[in-house]
Amino acid sequence: MKIDILAIGAHPDDIELGAGATIAKEIAQGKTVGLIDLTRGELGTRGTAETRDTEAEAAKNILGASFRINMGFADGFFVNDKVHQLKLIAMIRKFQPEIVLCNAFDDRHIDHPKGSKLASDACFLSGLIKVQTMDDQGNEQGPWRPSKVYHYMQWKNVAPDFVVDVSGYLDQKLAAVFAYKTQFHQQDSNEPVTPISTTNFKDSLTYRAQDLGRLIGTAHAEGYNVERYVAVKSLSDLI
Repeated sequence: MKIDILAIGAHPDDIELGAGATIAKEIAQGKTVGLIDLTRGELGTRGTAETRDTEAEAAKNILGASFRINMGFADGFFVNDKVHQLKLIAMIRKFQPEIVLCNAFDDRHIDHPKGSKLASDACFLSGLIKVQTMDDQGNEQGPWRPSKVYHYMQWKNVAPDFVVDVSGYLDQKLAAVFAYKTQFHQQDSNEPVTPISTTNFKDSLTYRAQDLGRLIGTAHAEGYNVERYVAVKSLSDLI
């Protein structure tokens, strides 16, 4: 199954928080999008791995993604090594995305930059013919390198290299985010307070999108960073 966009996150909810509105917009425009979570978020203070599995599936359905896969890597302790790279390369080759969205370069949670580098390295190595991986049936996979790798924004207010106008899709993003009921602000919750369970963080999802939209003259936007130049065919490609 070849897809247009593969979104990768270290934890269930990373993708929704960083790129949920972009994904919703791309799907509405006819693009096929798949989601991969590297871990089950089992070290999270709130909820359990099992509740997050259920929440992640609900969020996938809200966005309209074609599939969601969890790699089962160790939350907090996965590393960017050959073993993890080969497992992710096999997924990249299986779905052959043109675009990969992944974690931020630098962030508060240590898994985010680790996930960012792992995804980026796997995308590069996936294009090398001498890197060998097998598909689900034990057949050798051919090389495939995504043409674009974009890193979404997370906790830190980094300066984006480009922004995507997501006006009209913020509500769908928020619905997908708040499908993670154990993780975010609930007035009747008895769970411990975490940085992302506060009303301040909840409100920031809207005001960050509004602020990025303000800077480009639209209602809402999401920001991305790149490891190489973003190219346009002509000046008219810019909005």
